[in-house]
Amino acid sequence: MASSPSFLLLAALLALVSWQAIASDPGPLQDFCVADMHSPVRVNGFVCKNPMEVNADDFFKAAALDKPRVTNKVGSNVTLINVMQIAGLNTLGISIARIDYAPLGQNPPHTHPRATEILTVLEGTLYVGFVTSNLPAPARNKFFSKVLNKGDVFVFPVGLIHFQFNPNPHQPAVAIAALSSQNPGAITIANAVFGSDPPISDDVLAKAFQVEKNTIDWLQAQFWENNHN
Repeated sequence: MASSPSFLLLAALLALVSWQAIASDPGPLQDFCVADMHSPVRVNGFVCKNPMEVNADDFFKAAALDKPRVTNKVGSNVTLINVMQIAGLNTLGISIARIDYAPLGQNPPHTHPRATEILTVLEGTLYVGFVTSNLPAPARNKFFSKVLNKGDVFVFPVGLIHFQFNPNPHQPAVAIAALSSQNPGAITIANAVFGSDPPISDDVLAKAFQVEKNTIDWLQAQFWENNHN
């Protein structure tokens, strides 16, 4: 019968397997799998370094995340520590970033295709938000936003467009973000759309944004600076 204990157990097992199947990063099958950056083998992630050759430095980086960074013309600087900086993060499904914001600076609208982000404000104030996907109405492209103060925490769901903005014209802000992938990726919307190489056809973009082609040409001519280090 549908209500039998065996059926409920089977349903729970199927749910667990399905959750693992859609996870962004592969789950570890041993205590650690330190990335072998020099291996010619190509896999989804990195192959494991010989565990007999692993040492404490494979799990360490003197990242100086307590030190302020110089911001760029959009007024931010993202210092990401992922598997490329700490090989021991391979298969562990986590990374961390320090984000510095100049007065009135922003981390412009972007998305992480492989990670959920949880952000904590260390100094200052941030106006943050994200937009949902093209769901059926009334939830389609719904905007969620919040003003965060020192010590506040906010979550950006995986894959959704989000941003942070420092509304203070006189004081900088600092945040730390944890991301649920060893390599979360970042797609800055303006850079991807208007700064791609080679450029997307201005006919396509003019139609998509419902503007004149000369507006698209002007946007494509701008220098779209990357704030992710």
